Amino acid sequence: MATTVLSANELKSKALQVFAEEFGENANICVCAPGRVNLIGEHTDYNEGFVLPMALPMVTVVAGKLSNVKKSKIISLSETVSSENQVEFEADRNNIKPGEPKWANYVKGCVKNFICDVPPFNAVIVSSVPVGAGLSSSAALEVATYTFLEALTGVQCKKLEDKALACQRVEHDFAGVPCGIMDQFISVMGKEGYALLLDCKDLSTKQIPMSQINDYVFLITNSNAPHKLSSSAYCKRRGSCYDAAKRLNKKSLREASISDIQVLQSQNVPEEMIKRTRHVVTEIQRTIDAVAALETGDFNTFGHLMNESHNSLKYDYEVSSDELDTLVTAAREVKGVLGSRLTGAGFGGCTVTLLKKDVTNEAIEHIKAKYSGNATFYIASPATGARVLGTN
Repeated sequence: MATTVLSANELKSKALQVFAEEFGENANICVCAPGRVNLIGEHTDYNEGFVLPMALPMVTVVAGKLSNVKKSKIISLSETVSSENQVEFEADRNNIKPGEPKWANYVKGCVKNFICDVPPFNAVIVSSVPVGAGLSSSAALEVATYTFLEALTGVQCKKLEDKALACQRVEHDFAGVPCGIMDQFISVMGKEGYALLLDCKDLSTKQIPMSQINDYVFLITNSNAPHKLSSSAYCKRRGSCYDAAKRLNKKSLREASISDIQVLQSQNVPEEMIKRTRHVVTEIQRTIDAVAALETGDFNTFGHLMNESHNSLKYDYEVSSDELDTLVTAAREVKGVLGSRLTGAGFGGCTVTLLKKDVTNEAIEHIKAKYSGNATFYIASPATGARVLGTN
C-alpha cells in the first residue's frame, strides 16, 4: 500500500506543540511550502528549456514568532538530522555565513537573501518531504522559511518570481548547489489541480489543468537509494551542455535542433557531448508535446513520452541507476500503467508513474516483488504552493 503522509495541518499541530514545549510560549506564525515531482523535462532547466513539475501534498512547515533576545533559534524535527537539531545565530544578516549544521544553512541563507532586515526569531521546522529522494526537500525548506520571514516582517516580494529567485540564491550561495530554478518556482507557484509549465529561458509560466485526469493517478516510488550523482558529475554534464552550445554558436541548447547534433558529429566532438546534447534537445520537445497531450486529455501519449524520457536519461544523459531501472521496468509490466520514468537528478531518488487508479495496488505489489530494495510509495495529485496556515 501507499505510504500515508501527514497533512499540512497535522504537521502544523506537531510544530506548534513542540514550539510551546521548547520556548514556553505559543507560536503566532505558521506557514508551509511543498516538495515537487517533475513529470517531464529533466536536466533541461539549466539549458533554458521547459520543465513540467507539480507541487506535492508533502510539505515543510515552519512555526515561530519574534524573539526577545538578539539571537535567532531554530529547531528541526527532521529524522535525518542527528544530534545537531538546534542552531542559534546572530540576527544581523550582514554577518550571516554558512556553517554547521548544514541543514541550518537553508534558513540562514533565506535571512541573508531576504528583501529587508530580519529581526531575531524562534522557529520549529517539521517536514513530510523525504530527504534525498529527488522531491526537492531543500526548496521546500527554503520557500517555507522565506514565506515565514514574509509573515514575520510583514514585507512580501512584489513578484512571486523574485521570491523563487531569492530562494535559488540560497541554494547556490549557502548550500553550494548550482541548481536550476524549477524547484523554487513550483514550490512558490504550485496550484491545486494544476501542473506548472515553466520556460526556463524567460521564466514565463503557464498553469496546466490536471482535473481531467480523474481516472488516472501519479504514483511516486522512492527507491530509498540516496542520490549517487555527485556535484562533480552534475557539473560535468552541465559543462558538456554548455560546451556543445558554444560549439554551435548558440546561447544555450534551447536554441539547438536535431540537425545540430549532426553538426557536432561533423566536428568530431566526444561521443559523450553528442549524447548529452541529444537528450536535452529531444527532452525539450518531449515536454512541449507532453503539455499538448495533457491539454487534450491524451494520457496514452503522455505516458509514451514519459517512457521515452526515461530511456533518454538512461542511455544519453546516463543518470539512471540499477535501482531506478528496476522500478521503471517493473511498473511498465503492469497493465494499466501508461508510462514510468525517473524524476529528479537521477542516480537514486524516485520514479514517477502514470497509471489507472484501479491498478494502483496491483502495481505497488508487483514493483515490491521485483525490487530487492525497500521502496516506499506515494499517490500524488497536484497540490497548492507556499501558504500561511495560521495558528488556530
